[in-house]
Amino acid sequence: MCGIVGYYGSQNPKDVILNGLKSLEYRGYDSAGVAIFDNGKISRVRAEGKLSNLEGLLKNKSFNGHTGIGHTRWATHGVPSERNAHPHTVGEISLVHNGIIENYMEIREELTSGGAHLQSDTDSELVAHLLAGEVTHTKDLLKAVFNVLPRLKGAFSIVVVYEKAPDEIVAFKNGPPLLLGVGEKENIIASDLQAIIQHTNKIVYLEDNEVVHIQENSYTLYNEKGQKILRKPEVIEWSQEKADKKGFPHYMLKEIFEQPRTVALAIQPHLDLEKLEVKMNELNGLTDIERVLIIACGTSYYAGMVAEYFIEKIARVPVECELASEFRYRDPVLSPKTLALFISQSGETADTIAAMKLAQSLGVQTMSLCNVRLSTLDRSTQYKLLMNCEAEIGVASTKAFTASLILLNLFALKLAKLKKKVAAVQEHEHVRALLDFPSLMEKVLSYASFFKEAAEDFKKFKGYLFIGRNVSYPIALEGALKMKELSYLQAEGYAAGEMKHGPIALVDKNMGVVVVAPHDEVFEKTLSNLEEICARGGKVIAIGSEQNDKMKKLSQHYISIPQAHWSLNPILSVVPLQLLAYQVSDSLGYDVDQPRNLAKSVTVE
Repeated sequence: MCGIVGYYGSQNPKDVILNGLKSLEYRGYDSAGVAIFDNGKISRVRAEGKLSNLEGLLKNKSFNGHTGIGHTRWATHGVPSERNAHPHTVGEISLVHNGIIENYMEIREELTSGGAHLQSDTDSELVAHLLAGEVTHTKDLLKAVFNVLPRLKGAFSIVVVYEKAPDEIVAFKNGPPLLLGVGEKENIIASDLQAIIQHTNKIVYLEDNEVVHIQENSYTLYNEKGQKILRKPEVIEWSQEKADKKGFPHYMLKEIFEQPRTVALAIQPHLDLEKLEVKMNELNGLTDIERVLIIACGTSYYAGMVAEYFIEKIARVPVECELASEFRYRDPVLSPKTLALFISQSGETADTIAAMKLAQSLGVQTMSLCNVRLSTLDRSTQYKLLMNCEAEIGVASTKAFTASLILLNLFALKLAKLKKKVAAVQEHEHVRALLDFPSLMEKVLSYASFFKEAAEDFKKFKGYLFIGRNVSYPIALEGALKMKELSYLQAEGYAAGEMKHGPIALVDKNMGVVVVAPHDEVFEKTLSNLEEICARGGKVIAIGSEQNDKMKKLSQHYISIPQAHWSLNPILSVVPLQLLAYQVSDSLGYDVDQPRNLAKSVTVE
């Protein structure tokens, strides 16, 4: 979610960097800062909150240097504050960083035992310390970067400047995007095309483990071994439609990449960050609820199925999920202590609204989870939650689904608190996990290129099976739905334990099987199902936690997601399924944003 802009050239660096950061505001952030050369020194200015706060500090400040870097930060390590804002400066080094350094604890212990004084709570500052230590010996920024790069584990994009080299910028990446714009007597490095395109349409895309050295009016690209790479800039054709898509080829892909920000915005109003507690005070009237009935259609129904696991395990309240189109045409038995929860991105889904009216006629309390304030569902229910994920243009839902899941996760915690089913220490642990979650999603998204390769294999199959157990089962159903919606290929989701009860008859070398198996209490059982599939020639793409040699050996393609709180695993797992469906559809040449026969909001029966 963080935004990076670095500039060397004849224009005013302050103006270029601030305008670039403004173009990245859609990504979300809670602090911002710049480090710009002035009179041969690096001058750093940072501010908590919106860019307007930083602009106010810079309004009457001028810089006579040609080089600078800027950053908008969404808090991951360390709370939102000026001290945790980027750029981070240690000695003569200043840097900005997107991503997460996985071995930061190891580096922190090494630095503090060596007497380093840490000024922030971030993992980013630790990289600045490493580079500052190296540059005292090398007196060369590029050499310092190559010495430090092998020590970093994780997903990161870093742009760094050195006070003794006012006409140089070095940038390197492993995961999050980093692009170089090549202009006339200027170079711009950024995390997003939006920050560059107003200056030049000549773009060099950095690949993982590459380093770019910007000097005056030139740049040199290196691989991780320090060998030069010759890569000509690509000329990007730009239009208003592409501007609306923020440089992504499709709205759906843009919305997939917006999900870290989406989940952060969804939970932000409902958490007490100082006490690490859930608020949701508007739901305090639900203390007498003895049963939850979740009613929805399509993707929203699968979100409800995931919530069934959340609520029953965390709050110990029984839950049932119903398809709205079925619920409205039967004679349900509901008690006054039942909460009927309706999920709809638009808030205008016809079947769901009809089901709500039926539930209200039977005298139960009602609650809605929508993305549109003052939609029919939002106006008509006693209790309401908003996804807060802004407009979703792609017909196949992505960010509305993950926003739903994160809010349902939080709702389960709130209900547990009302029912006195969760201890304070458990609540604090859960809230910490929620606050760290956007950075974990960023890490999953940093491996997006993997799915383009996998799609070339998987688009050839006659059909697909998506399987998972426990809370991963409804995620498998959602993955199958996305594949059907976008690629028009037969795809079915199953509980993995049901494979032997029929679906395994479909498995052969022409069947693609997607296995969702994060490391949880049913992992070993899912692994057994995977072995049964491989024994029958099925071609597997597996989604698991961290590196797992056994799963990797059994799979044609294996993607590892970070290990997370059990209730967050399904939200992480669905991102690879979205990317896979997107890439298969795109490789087949279909309209990803507007799949045939489908509408964004189904307002008729």
